[in-house]
Amino acid sequence: MALADLRRKLTYEDYVHFPDDGKRHEIMDGEHYVSPAPLLRHQRISMRLTVRLMPFIEQNGFGELFAAPADVLLSLHDVLQPDLFYVSTQRARIVTEQNVQGAPDLVIEIFSPSTRRVDEGIKLDRYDLLGVEEYWMLNPVLNTAKIYRRDGNRLVLVAELSAVAGDVFTTPLLPGLEIPLAEIFA
Repeated sequence: MALADLRRKLTYEDYVHFPDDGKRHEIMDGEHYVSPAPLLRHQRISMRLTVRLMPFIEQNGFGELFAAPADVLLSLHDVLQPDLFYVSTQRARIVTEQNVQGAPDLVIEIFSPSTRRVDEGIKLDRYDLLGVEEYWMLNPVLNTAKIYRRDGNRLVLVAELSAVAGDVFTTPLLPGLEIPLAEIFA
């Protein structure tokens, strides 16, 4: 038996004892990941998306938008803090006072130098495996975005968008939503 097989996978019970040190702590497949506070460009992009998404979601009664830090318990061994995430009215039962217990409909991650590999790797895998319907990955260096949508039991890449090309965020989860990437990456 390998040494890795002897290690216990971390759970939410372990997570709640992590230090409150200003860093983002997450558990993915039972492993602890830590990343520093995001850069200001990252935060500007997050705020611009929030300002566009939240009123649209609320005015149309589509559900709720949340921003990090907010805990999403995808499984016993997966506790994540997506940059932004949306839970539809139909799935509101997964929202508790303390956290979200299940996969959000839409997850948005904005790359930071320290998170890109994780966002494109294990986070994509966990969101795929654990039922997220749509995943947006934004790259603030290139002003681009990749959009993954569930097709059957898998998340598949459906679009690669660019601010330079004049592309616009849309999603079947939020009918009528149109957000030009150029506005988000301004």
